[in-house]
Amino acid sequence: MIRHKSALVTGRAHPELAQKIAEHLNTELLDVDIAQFQDGEIQAYYKETIRGNYVFIVQPTSGPAENIMELLILIDAAKRASAYKIIAVMPYFGYARQDRKDSPRTSIGAKLMANLLSAAGVDRIITIDLHADQIQGFFEIPVDHMYASNVFFPYIQSLNLDNLCIVSPDTGGTKRASVYAKALDCDLAIGFKQREKQNEVASLQIIGDIAGKNCILVDDIIDTGGTLCKAAARLKELGAKSVIAMCVHGLLSGNGPENVMNSAIDKLVLTDTIPLKADIDKIEVVSISKLLADVIQSVVDQSSITSHFMFN
Repeated sequence: MIRHKSALVTGRAHPELAQKIAEHLNTELLDVDIAQFQDGEIQAYYKETIRGNYVFIVQPTSGPAENIMELLILIDAAKRASAYKIIAVMPYFGYARQDRKDSPRTSIGAKLMANLLSAAGVDRIITIDLHADQIQGFFEIPVDHMYASNVFFPYIQSLNLDNLCIVSPDTGGTKRASVYAKALDCDLAIGFKQREKQNEVASLQIIGDIAGKNCILVDDIIDTGGTLCKAAARLKELGAKSVIAMCVHGLLSGNGPENVMNSAIDKLVLTDTIPLKADIDKIEVVSISKLLADVIQSVVDQSSITSHFMFN
């Protein structure tokens, strides 16, 4: 039986996370030269042979857009270097919020991303908390879609909060929040929001009794923070004892950091799927590096990853 070697590679989007993954795997990051010309063009060169190897490329595709192009070029270079399998480890899958045509003459960015990755030659995708689960169906290759609940759930347990209530800031996150509430055997509340335009919430109501409760808002993405901040304010108005927000991907675009700092949120807990842009007292980061390392090892060993979908 042929045993294929493996190589772990990082782009420039989040080398700190890649280094943590390497430490969990007790390995070293492969030496890659990524050059950028004066006009912005990117070129990648693997300084070591990867012929016949599993090549895992760690690169979240949050902004800027160069991160996407860099990932595609790293994939192309690995394919041309005769890698056995090329696996894109995308802790954050950019453009996932564009998963359907919700108005005439608009793009479906998530499908375009899938087409680009497939055309570049990727064999597998490993990602965390897609904004829409159905994006997996945009690919004709395996997608290991993991969940940050594997690290958030133990964190919530460690807080030892009484009178706990899990809150979804909008109806789209109801499924995610209900999973937490069921696992923790606690109450559930749901936010109902109305938008007038992108990144701006016009009104938000809470469905459920949260008076006197320690509320945990769970969501996949915090961008400018408008929804979460408005939800936190509404929870406090309705008598919530405390409000902790837990989001997988901390984009914190624009005035997001200032919104969080000045909000009713007592603490914002993020994962390190993308680099943290703002260092403020309210933010705490938990790492998903061990989860990604375990999944990478399972791919190499060709073993099941079912246990990583379960709460322990």
